[in-house]
Amino acid sequence: MITVAILTLSDKGSKGEREDTSGPIIERMLKKIDTKIISSDILPDEKALIKKKLISLCGNVDLILTTGGTGLSPRDVTPEATKEIIKQEIPGIAEAMRMEGLKKTSRAMLSRAVAGVRGKTLIVNLPGSPTAVKENLSVILDCLPHAIEKIQGCQKECARKK
Repeated sequence: MITVAILTLSDKGSKGEREDTSGPIIERMLKKIDTKIISSDILPDEKALIKKKLISLCGNVDLILTTGGTGLSPRDVTPEATKEIIKQEIPGIAEAMRMEGLKKTSRAMLSRAVAGVRGKTLIVNLPGSPTAVKENLSVILDCLPHAIEKIQGCQKECARKK
């Protein structure tokens, strides 16, 4: 079972001025794989707070999915916070999400989402838009269990069979 933390990054959401709909979408989609949600929080778009929360979650969960703060506005700092705490970046995850998103909208190229590893925890930045969360998470969902197995040291052969 994969333990998961969901972290919504939203100034308005953290003040109760906007309902978080992306976090619940992530929770529903994770039911398709063997997961247990350990925590779900909403924080403002403050890099220091985001970094502190990510660091506190690493080692306590296998997977952290963030939603929000991946765009171009001055308050969008999720990728920077993530990059500053991860030890290994996994660019293919973000690239796959953007490639699939480009099939639906040219705005997908504006996403600055990143994915990476700290310790034995995988962190993936998802967009804040509920529609984009669905689209992006659906692209990577089936790959997450394998990625986490490898991050945690599984030595099982993973080559594709012909």
